[in-house]
Amino acid sequence: MVLPEVLDAGVVTLRRWTVAWVDDLDRAIRASLPELSLFMPWATENHGVAESQEFIDRSRSEWDAGETWNYAMFDAAERVVGACGLMTRMGPGVLEIGYWVGSAYAGHGVATAAALSLADAALHVDGVERVVIKHDIANPASGRVAQKAGFSRVGQIETEPLTPAQTGVQAIWELRRAENRVSAAAP
Repeated sequence: MVLPEVLDAGVVTLRRWTVAWVDDLDRAIRASLPELSLFMPWATENHGVAESQEFIDRSRSEWDAGETWNYAMFDAAERVVGACGLMTRMGPGVLEIGYWVGSAYAGHGVATAAALSLADAALHVDGVERVVIKHDIANPASGRVAQKAGFSRVGQIETEPLTPAQTGVQAIWELRRAENRVSAAAP
């Protein structure tokens, strides 16, 4: 599976992670830790440069193995404002989108633009029939991102809560190849 290393998502540019951005990633996480820790199990007070380095190293390795395609999100001033990616963990024919956006950039269409761009790229890959976004129902902002990006809510599943804010119920949104409206959807 081949995905572009750079995607122009309008308000942000998505770029394959490189080790040169480890400090930028760490700063972005630290600036948003109170919000990220609500729903991201990895976002703890103990998260630092070493964990950011490990994430980038793993991201590069998993990209090369065709398992996960993680991107840094950059604004027009070339600041890292978040991260996003496509994952194969749901099996053949499906790519799952994951994302987080720095607190200062929340509500500005960044996550929606990234989701639109990732979905469009994914649905142009041979063999990919659908793209999925899952989020804890206690995080309605992620549901708004999925809806604005043209995804349809198709159900929910119960999972083990991994942070105090999580309910353990995840909403599932999907966009199928036949419904690919992502190029025309508005953030």
